[in-house]
Amino acid sequence: MKDLSDPEISDVIHMALSDHIAFSDIKEQYGLSESDVKKLMRKSLKSGSYRAWRKRVSRFSERRAHYK
Repeated sequence: MKDLSDPEISDVIHMALSDHIAFSDIKEQYGLSESDVKKLMRKSLKSGSYRAWRKRVSRFSERRAHYK
C-alpha cells in the first residue's frame, strides 16, 4: 500500500464512506486498489463501523452496476 499523509488518509476515508464515490475514483486519485482501501478502512475504523460500512457497500453494489 502506498504511503499516505494523514490528510490524504482522512480524504480516502471520507471518499470511501461516501455513497457517491466509487473505488475506481479513489484508485484514480490516490493509486489505491479496492483491497488497499478496505485494508485502510479496517485499520482506521472501529470494527463495528467497518462491518457496517462493508455491509452498506455490498448492499449498494448489488443494486448498481458501477459502484464500490
